Amino acid sequence: MSGIFDTHAHYADSAFDGDREQVLAELPSKGVELVMLAGSDIRDSRENVRLAQRYDYVYGAAGFHPEYADSAPGDIIDILREIIASSPKVKAVGEIGLDYHYEGYDREKQISLFRKQLELAAELDMPVIVHSRNAAEDTVDILKEYRPKGVVHCFSGSAETAREIIKIGMYIGFTGVITFKNAKKALKALEAVPLDRLLMETDCPYMAPEPFRGRRSDSSMIAYTAAKAAEIKGVPVQELIDITCRNGMRMYGIE
Repeated sequence: MSGIFDTHAHYADSAFDGDREQVLAELPSKGVELVMLAGSDIRDSRENVRLAQRYDYVYGAAGFHPEYADSAPGDIIDILREIIASSPKVKAVGEIGLDYHYEGYDREKQISLFRKQLELAAELDMPVIVHSRNAAEDTVDILKEYRPKGVVHCFSGSAETAREIIKIGMYIGFTGVITFKNAKKALKALEAVPLDRLLMETDCPYMAPEPFRGRRSDSSMIAYTAAKAAEIKGVPVQELIDITCRNGMRMYGIE
C-alpha cells in the first residue's frame, strides 16, 4: 500500500525516545506519505514543530489536551499562538476537547479550555483536532455552537453522534480500535460516516491494530486499520487509503 496519511500521531511521546529518528526516517519506505503530529501540551507542541521542520512529510499541530486542563498556564492561548506562528507547517489547533473518563478532573476547566482553543482556531482560521471520551453530549453541544473545521479523532461514540458531527461539517478519524473483536460500536459508527468525511489515524504510540494490539503503534500500521475500514465500506483498500489521504490534505490545507 502507498499514499498513507496518518492524520493523528504522537511521535514526541516518550515511547519513541529510543528510536524516534529511525522510525520517522523509515516511514516513507513503508508507504506512509504524510503524518500529522497532534500536540498534548506545550512541550510536545514545540517538539512537533521541530520534527515537522526536520521531515518534509511531517506536519504539526499545537494544543493542550483536556486531561491536563488543571495545569494549563493562564497564558496558554498566547503560548499556543506563538507556537503556531513559529512555522507554516503547523496546520491545526489540537488536540483539544473533553475527557470525562477519570474521576477528579475539573470538567468546568476542561470546558473553558476547550472553548478558548476553539476561539483561537476561529481567530486563526485553522482546523481543530478534537478529543472526546465519555463526553459526547457536551462535546457535540459545544461543537454545534462554534462549528469549527476539523476532526473528532479516535472516534469512540455512537453512529448517531457521528452523524451529528458530520452535520456540523467535520471529519471523523478512526484508529486500530476498529480491528478489535469487541469493536461493534466503532464499526457501526464507521458505517455511518461517508467516505468523504473519513480519516485514518494511529494515535500512535497507542491503539495498535490487530495483530499488533498491545504493542507500540506506528504510522505504517494504518495499512491494517484501512483494510478493515475498506471491508466495512465495500471498497478496495488502496482506494480507501487514497480517499482518506485526500480528505486529510483537504482538511489540514496541505497541498
